[in-house]
Amino acid sequence: MKTNNVDPSAGAWIETIDKSRLPEHVAIIMDGNGRWAQSQGLPRIIGHQAGIKSVKKITRAANDIGIKALTLYAFSTENWSRPETEITGLMTLLCKFLKIEVESLNKQNVQLRVMGRIHQLPELVQKELALSIEKTAMNSGLILNIALNYSGRADIIDAVSRLAVDIHAGKIQANEINEAVFQGYLSTSDLPEVDLLIRTSGEMRISNFLLWEIAYTEIWLTPVYWPAFNREHFYQALIDYQKRKRRFGGTVAL
Repeated sequence: MKTNNVDPSAGAWIETIDKSRLPEHVAIIMDGNGRWAQSQGLPRIIGHQAGIKSVKKITRAANDIGIKALTLYAFSTENWSRPETEITGLMTLLCKFLKIEVESLNKQNVQLRVMGRIHQLPELVQKELALSIEKTAMNSGLILNIALNYSGRADIIDAVSRLAVDIHAGKIQANEINEAVFQGYLSTSDLPEVDLLIRTSGEMRISNFLLWEIAYTEIWLTPVYWPAFNREHFYQALIDYQKRKRRFGGTVAL
């Protein structure tokens, strides 16, 4: 893992990005909304509001440069333990984001997807998600994949459950199961491999995110809180990624 503190004035670094060697799928643990707000002497919910602005900026940045898929860790299965007022505020912000931004996503040709135990979210959130997904379903640009009520362990358990049902129904035999087959039961089954994982706020944890998918993912850490994370930070992560020699457990860089 590599920790980075990027100078946001380094916009010139964008010119050094090789667009033929971009990561196809970037995942981000958007951490630090609450701490950013507290550092400003503001309520935590203001940090989440500022975090949504960063979501919009980074989605546009990823789409502009040609990333195929962007997965954002928005709400984990463990986040239900937070104060009820904060959870209610988060769900309200999510609904507002979907209502306001769906047309912008369409203009950018961005396709919205979600993964996680969506059926456990408030009914209003489920309805807004369904409408936004439907409205952007035909877009062919960036896939914006939002992880909501998601955890890597829960996703693996859910995949095992779906696989068990198919085995019981005779659709697949136990001796036919391999990595490729199992991966087809995960929420990310139709997305490219995760090439780059970014975590903001300086924490050095995976936090139960994409546990199967990041086996050989490159990781880029920054102490910058998510609300302060901008286009220049994102592009510097891409530049650093392109300097890596990926061996996938072998001896020859790929």
